[in-house]
Amino acid sequence: MATQFQINDPSLESQWRAIILFGKNSATYKFAFAKAMIELLRSGKSSLSLEDLAAPFSKNVVEHLRKSDKQGNSSSSKFLNTCRDFVAGRISEDQLIQATVKLGFVNVVDAFQNVNGDIIKDPFYQKSYGDGKKEIILTDNIFKLREALQFINFEQEVDARWNLVETAWNLQLNPNLLEVKHDSLKQELFVDSYMRRINITFVRDALNGYQKGKCFYSYQDIFVNKGSKNICEVDHFLPHLNKRAHTAEEANINGIWNLVLADPKINSDKSARIPHRRYLERLYNRNEFYIESKHPLAETIINQTGKTKEKRRIFLQAQYNLALSYSIHEWEPWIELPGNF
Repeated sequence: MATQFQINDPSLESQWRAIILFGKNSATYKFAFAKAMIELLRSGKSSLSLEDLAAPFSKNVVEHLRKSDKQGNSSSSKFLNTCRDFVAGRISEDQLIQATVKLGFVNVVDAFQNVNGDIIKDPFYQKSYGDGKKEIILTDNIFKLREALQFINFEQEVDARWNLVETAWNLQLNPNLLEVKHDSLKQELFVDSYMRRINITFVRDALNGYQKGKCFYSYQDIFVNKGSKNICEVDHFLPHLNKRAHTAEEANINGIWNLVLADPKINSDKSARIPHRRYLERLYNRNEFYIESKHPLAETIINQTGKTKEKRRIFLQAQYNLALSYSIHEWEPWIELPGNF
């Protein structure tokens, strides 16, 4: 599915998102590495030493450790233990940086650009270890990525993905019992654990990468950053009309499976109308992206829509037919650019 994510869209933005969404999650180092790269790109340097990367990399790991102690699958990690020592005040910042240079990048430099067992088509850097130096040489691709319209969304998308992964690890729940819920008032994703609510991330930040920064209906660029005047809106693909039907097909309309991001003008025009049936396949594909990207949105959607691809297709079709029986009319946007998912 990671390949499918890029099949009609081999853009640099799509390759970056494939790393964040579909790369392996044995530890959260890739998220800290991604955020460090985003931060250091502002310097304009064409090469980054491990010393350059160490400060922002360790800072991000420490920030997340303060909130969630489990940041990987391994039962023990020298680097994470060093970060924990810093959080506890047992070592200085200089000692943390030195340890990060030595321990923090052992695997992440090689693994970061690897998706589905192979390096992405257009790498963002080349590893250069030799002559006593350890650095990465940035390629033109990452500087082109920095100039892309969607770059402004990337930092929030990385944080959202990081929050989702560490929440799944730290709750230590059976995946089948894990359900991410949507707070429509606060526009947040959360889970209930042991009678308490745990807020995870803003729903826009979590959903945007899977839609490649595009309006679900019109494929216009959308933005999740708080400073944007045209910030996207969260839309229920199928409206709450379905709640009126107390049938076997009744489902959680507020579920992640039914939430999409839309340009505010498009969303206002759609209102509570039913999208044309051709958008159902788009919704199915978007949900399969979630499922391929692993915990915890994956398990949530599986629990809400079905254990197999066939069952999920049948579920969506049944929900669509139910909604259409109340609405009759199908809606389409007044503008729709060429699609990429």
